[in-house]
Amino acid sequence: MKKLVWERKDLLGLADLSKEEVELILETAESFKEVSSRQIKKVPALRGKTVVNLFYEPSTRTRVSFEIAAKRLSCDVINIIADTSSVRKGESLVDTGKNLEALKIDIIVLRHNSSGAAHLLARNVGVSVINAGDGWHEHPTQALLDIFTLKEKFGKIAGLNVTIVGDIAHSRVARSNIWGLTKLGANVCVCAPASLLPAEIEKLGVRAVTDLDEALKGADCVNVLRMQLERDERSIFPSSLDYFKEYGITAERLKKLKKNILIMHPGPLNRGVEISSEVADGKDSVILEQVTNGIAVRMAVLYLVSQGKEKYAFNY
Repeated sequence: MKKLVWERKDLLGLADLSKEEVELILETAESFKEVSSRQIKKVPALRGKTVVNLFYEPSTRTRVSFEIAAKRLSCDVINIIADTSSVRKGESLVDTGKNLEALKIDIIVLRHNSSGAAHLLARNVGVSVINAGDGWHEHPTQALLDIFTLKEKFGKIAGLNVTIVGDIAHSRVARSNIWGLTKLGANVCVCAPASLLPAEIEKLGVRAVTDLDEALKGADCVNVLRMQLERDERSIFPSSLDYFKEYGITAERLKKLKKNILIMHPGPLNRGVEISSEVADGKDSVILEQVTNGIAVRMAVLYLVSQGKEKYAFNY
């Protein structure tokens, strides 16, 4: 069988990817993970390429992870924070992208608070664009590192029972995870208060429940989402105390289950709101392993889009 070759210039989300493309990213990440265990943590795969991290929202893990990934591939890296750039003077996203392109860079890693921003930029520039999170839409590399971690732990994705708990309505992480996990054959259950479950979410091929104990029954893993209080535009969030009582992942709640389950969280953690410290720091938690795996996954994505761009004929 002919080996799949990556032919996209961008990574904008997992919704549009095939199962084979998702698997190719995971396989490439597996080959790159070994680099981080070397004494000299660098390979020349993208020597001479320039990556710009263009972030319109605050970020620690994602931005630093992309920077480390790019440097381990021998890229030159430039970090641009919107609050300290020409954006404050009214420059549009597209104009910013075109000016960066004129500087002969190769890849833009974009974090933006508007859904669809990465797609807009990708349509208007010839350099590769990687979506590092756009509004409520997608966060593909976070989902990929979550899935990569699951595959490391279980050896497969098909047939796994994965529960995603928390602010589903505002979560780009949840959407990307749903797309990626279902393509690879996992059974996904989402759980949240009714006010934080999007209408018709089950059309994405998931089971939706409001009772956490029911959602955890039979689960192999629970991915605990951050409560995104900054997006509470209509005051639909319950109080932190009420939320933790009904939906917090605690040791007491997990003890009721018939088996131990893997604990994941995309960060940053709100301890005592969505998860207890005992669980977050416990033996079944792989939260820090997710952070480590993010480097290998982002190395894979940077490498693949760089190869794909060479096959892409751009037309304005």
